[in-house]
Amino acid sequence: MIKTAFMTSICPDWDLDRILQAMDRYGYQGLEPRVGWSNAAGFSTDMSAEERAAIRERVESAGRKICCIATGARFAEPDESERRQHIADTRVAIDLAADLGAPYVRTFGGAHGGGEMNAIVNRAARAYREVIDHARERGIVLLLETHDAWCSSSLVRAVVERVNDPHLRVLWDLMHPARVFERPEETMNVIGSLTRHVHLHDGHWPDPDGNTVTVGLGEGVLDHRTPLQLLAKAGYDGYASVEVIHKPGGGIDPEPVLRQYAEALKDILG
Repeated sequence: MIKTAFMTSICPDWDLDRILQAMDRYGYQGLEPRVGWSNAAGFSTDMSAEERAAIRERVESAGRKICCIATGARFAEPDESERRQHIADTRVAIDLAADLGAPYVRTFGGAHGGGEMNAIVNRAARAYREVIDHARERGIVLLLETHDAWCSSSLVRAVVERVNDPHLRVLWDLMHPARVFERPEETMNVIGSLTRHVHLHDGHWPDPDGNTVTVGLGEGVLDHRTPLQLLAKAGYDGYASVEVIHKPGGGIDPEPVLRQYAEALKDILG
């Protein structure tokens, strides 16, 4: 059965107690900390061993799970010095995930620059191979998200297949393959069996040149019902995590978003 979660980017001004109260109130089972961004709950790769143990105990004693550590690491980054920094950041995030009991670390491909896609896929695969042994040692699976220049599921699959290790799998962000006109059935055929985590955020495009506007689940133009039901039918029992981004100190109340997505997911997942 698919479980529900949300990212701390929804509620950057909430402490952990308030987050856990909302999880209980709306029935969310998992929490996905976004590290590298400010959050009042204190999730950071700089946390001490004592802080990590205390947070893990607090979350697990509440019957909840830290389901994924979300990073901004980009493995196809064309600049070598920047790419090496992303690799180093991922090593630290792997340790954080292991200490907090999270099975996954989210990563990106990022902007890949020019050139042939085969060379770009090889570059990303080489970068992942530099951290895959550490992920295996710590019992962590790295996830490459369908995002940015890697919205196309076939590109994501190519990197995973090139690395050829069970400690690299896919995070299917349901919005982004749809942005490059993939139908859910097509994406499912390409990466469904590789998917270990899912991101949710509905939206629409108000004009041909406009940016995506995030709206409530089921209120936009994206089909969430079909891919979630396809995954459920295939036996996917991971998390569907709400990724809505609010700026720290922005004064936006996350309660309506958490409530609306929880209610819509209950309808979709039955």
